[in-house]
Amino acid sequence: MTEGNRQFERLVRQAQAESRIPAVSAALHRADRPLWTCTVGTSGNDAPLGPGTAFRIGSVTKTFTAVLALQCRDDELLDLDDPIGAHLDVPAHGELTVRRLLSHTSGVQREPYGDVWDTLHSPDLDEFLADLARAERVLPPARRFHYSNLGAALLGQAVAKVRGGTWAEVLADRVLAPLGLADTAPHPPAGAATGFLVDAYSDHARPEPNTDLGAVGPAAQLWSTAPDMARWAAFLADPAALDPAGAVLRPSTLDEMRWPLAVTDESLWTAGFGLGLILVPQRDASGAAERILHVGHDGAMPGFLASVYGRRGGPGTPGAMGCAVLGSSGIGVAVNELAHQILAASAEDDPADIVPWTPGEPAPEPYRGLLGHWWGEGFEYVFSWRDGALRARGTADPAGKPPAVFAPLPDRPDVLRTVSGREVGELLRLTRDDRGEVVRMHWATYRFTRHQETFDRFDFRAG
Repeated sequence: MTEGNRQFERLVRQAQAESRIPAVSAALHRADRPLWTCTVGTSGNDAPLGPGTAFRIGSVTKTFTAVLALQCRDDELLDLDDPIGAHLDVPAHGELTVRRLLSHTSGVQREPYGDVWDTLHSPDLDEFLADLARAERVLPPARRFHYSNLGAALLGQAVAKVRGGTWAEVLADRVLAPLGLADTAPHPPAGAATGFLVDAYSDHARPEPNTDLGAVGPAAQLWSTAPDMARWAAFLADPAALDPAGAVLRPSTLDEMRWPLAVTDESLWTAGFGLGLILVPQRDASGAAERILHVGHDGAMPGFLASVYGRRGGPGTPGAMGCAVLGSSGIGVAVNELAHQILAASAEDDPADIVPWTPGEPAPEPYRGLLGHWWGEGFEYVFSWRDGALRARGTADPAGKPPAVFAPLPDRPDVLRTVSGREVGELLRLTRDDRGEVVRMHWATYRFTRHQETFDRFDFRAG
């Protein structure tokens, strides 16, 4: 066992003991290391506890439903700005859009109609849809983040309708099988962990009931193992490493899902929501924000907590890095932080190997003359050729800030599209003199010149 693995095991054991969790299962996935797993405690039944023990993962299920929805978008079966009523026959709230439901900004109430967590009655599909007319719109759409299991269930049922199957069938066929998540399923297998409520004032642990959520299943029905969920987290963070052919989802679509659309708190911007994904920016010891993001979801069901996150960015972060921590106590809140702690410790104490730099090809002839320093809006930029593309960075940019990257239009080599970084989507236009030298550029319509100039310095009538 390496020193790093001992550290991770100690973190798991400490969390299990201090939060009094009957069973904890953790796994760390990295492209450059063997899978690490750790289990502490007992399953709560006659089955042995091990990495293959299944736990209820609760709302981590929503990340699967979100991926299914984006698959439908990529296959042109729906648009993110479509009203949900265009794909599901509903008696009310049909105008809420797919995008708003994914980002929890639709304003629809949190749960289906009725005291579902009191009665533990889960509606079937007909009842679920019929009762929509009794569900409230508690906020105007787009007003703010408001978490909704009802909204996630609507999405899952719409996906099922569009694909022509049940939500579970579509999930198994289009996500679980292609990614090899053989231990993830809507129902507990034999030997699954028992979920508990641990008494606040004694060491007694009372088992919680297993609840089938019926039509609300796309919000929180799944069971899984820590190794499966660590792999899933790695996919959410680095899809190209686990799905290079894009059989499940294009990497660019995961990029879209990871873009923050809402913060979860108006004052403490410590977490946000993209399209079905929780986004947790990381901070250094001083509290300063870093360009490191943990992406995934937490889950809670009676007797269970889950935390499933992948890590992106940072100098020590390897490819396909994901961590899952699953616990068999509904109040064992240490689970919620443990995945983040293991990810951070792994990247810091066992960083990815440094890839040697190797010489590359020169810039194509049409772009060689424009490399170097340019000025725009009074600020200095450096244009360079790296990794087969034209790039630009401000000279005052912090070291970790990604550069702008450009790609020429197919039929107009002197007009380039910004494909990532600053001014993404905007055009860069090159202007050449009679000798073919680039003498000025316009980026997002702002003029760039070789020397610092005021806005009125260039006389376009003369040139």
